Amino acid sequence: MRGRVVQFDPATVNMDRFVMRIGDGSFGGKGRGLAFLSNFIENIDFNSIVPDLNVKIPPTTIIGAGEFTAFLEKNNFQKSVYDEKNYEEIRKQFLSARLSDEVVRKLRQYVEYMESPLAVRSSGLFEDSLLQPFAGVFATYVLPNNDPNPEVRFDQLASAVKLVYASIFSPTARDYFDAVHYKIDEEKMAVIIQKLIGQKTHERFYPHVSGVAQSFNYYPFSYMKPEDGFAVIGVGLGKYVVGGEKAWRFCPRFPNLELSSLGDQIKDSQDYFYAVDLEDDSSSLINDGEDAFVRKLNISEAEEDGNLKHCAMVYDINNDRLTTDHSIRGPRVVNFANILKYDLVPLPHALDVLLRYFREAMGAPVEIEFALDLDAAPNGHPTLWLLQIKPLIRLENHMDVDFSEVKEDRIVLKSDKGMGNGRYEHIQDIVFMDVEKFDRTKTRDMAAEMAELNKKMEAEGREYVLIGPGRWGTRDPSTGIPVYWSQISKARVVVEMGLPDFPLDASLGSHFFHNVTSMNVGYFSVRRESELEYVDLDFLQSQTPVEDTGYFKVIHFEKPLTVLMDGKTQKAVVMRN
Repeated sequence: MRGRVVQFDPATVNMDRFVMRIGDGSFGGKGRGLAFLSNFIENIDFNSIVPDLNVKIPPTTIIGAGEFTAFLEKNNFQKSVYDEKNYEEIRKQFLSARLSDEVVRKLRQYVEYMESPLAVRSSGLFEDSLLQPFAGVFATYVLPNNDPNPEVRFDQLASAVKLVYASIFSPTARDYFDAVHYKIDEEKMAVIIQKLIGQKTHERFYPHVSGVAQSFNYYPFSYMKPEDGFAVIGVGLGKYVVGGEKAWRFCPRFPNLELSSLGDQIKDSQDYFYAVDLEDDSSSLINDGEDAFVRKLNISEAEEDGNLKHCAMVYDINNDRLTTDHSIRGPRVVNFANILKYDLVPLPHALDVLLRYFREAMGAPVEIEFALDLDAAPNGHPTLWLLQIKPLIRLENHMDVDFSEVKEDRIVLKSDKGMGNGRYEHIQDIVFMDVEKFDRTKTRDMAAEMAELNKKMEAEGREYVLIGPGRWGTRDPSTGIPVYWSQISKARVVVEMGLPDFPLDASLGSHFFHNVTSMNVGYFSVRRESELEYVDLDFLQSQTPVEDTGYFKVIHFEKPLTVLMDGKTQKAVVMRN
């Protein structure tokens, strides 16, 4: 990496070419990944490997983690901030505190040179590590950075840096530290300031395509192999994809291979996206948080911007087929057919190559976050922007699992899409959603209830099997229960259960999924009632719960359950004894 990371000086250094640093100390997990990407891109001739697509990283500046320590010392926060449990009070104190003179001076320089929207990201020492991912635990702030007064832009940027520092002490972060048995005072925070990738249209700013790609696929189908990897993409800002919302999935090696029927494609198509509001002058970071300048917009507005031309097809009701003719009235299906099927942009090939190269270079499976700019660069080609890379935590040791002991009449649930490997014989509790009370407009209430129940289970040292409809951990409350991992941390098995007209696919590529896979938690999908997969709700409902919280019931078994998971065949069973 030597020579690829340079001291911040936009007057003498090409900000588009190098990762720049401010201050001393570690770059943190995300920062190390970006330095790796910078070095890799500088040393590999991607023009010869993917000749019709530029591969770059955005202009990036990293404030070293030493500045976080200096910030705490300068403002006498070394002890008080760890004792203070009121997060809002911490945020206020941090905002009124002062950054070091060097950071202040260089951030003022930064906004003089950079007038594009910005992403201000956390980069903790523990983030993206090989031990625990801490995915989505700390804060990211998106700034329009377009006020004509550079002092206003500086104030927003400095505030975002301080609030990223403060996010170490958020309730979500504290719960996560407790769940993985880490000490919060050992965490130190670097901060990444990155030019946001996208286009300005109608006073909003967002990329044509954002996505996540992994070099290992836990749920391959047809002739795919796990090592072929997968990608998840959507229109607009990447928070849509990492939030586990309804995005398009494909295998970079076999982009034409589809699992979903036409009906499912229509039903599960992306129907909104996120963009930066470039006209907002009333929101504030302290009052409105990470989404202060981010707006959730109907996908029709992306079509008005002309950005669905290559990202969506139209369902022709008269002929019961999908067409590229956008003059036809009908549902828009965001399936990126022009890119994936008709080779408008060699995105699948590029991802396939990059995942393979990065996996070999890191010596482990990897995940990358990226954005695709379909507009032609000066050389006439679109650009694939690499935003982040992290190692995937995956246990390589496989245990052969014998299902011959399974007794059909004692099965509580069965899945042929189970992730995890091994045998559990210590769990005595099942927590399940009372589906008769399920209401997709109340999923936030369900998440809060589940968080309180998890705290109780944690206090009593009880692990459990968790069963609920839709996607666990989604940030879209209409597609499942939007818990954070720390709110179900005592779940040893997580089951996503299908209900009529409800999404069933696991949240591949999301922060939640990344945290779950790192914990070797059983993660089962029960998409439909059949001989191959089902949840015996009649049995569960017939049991007397030891606790009924309203939405959830807890069934305690005198004898531990038997959980069998075969990671190779994806077969999984939970059986009572």
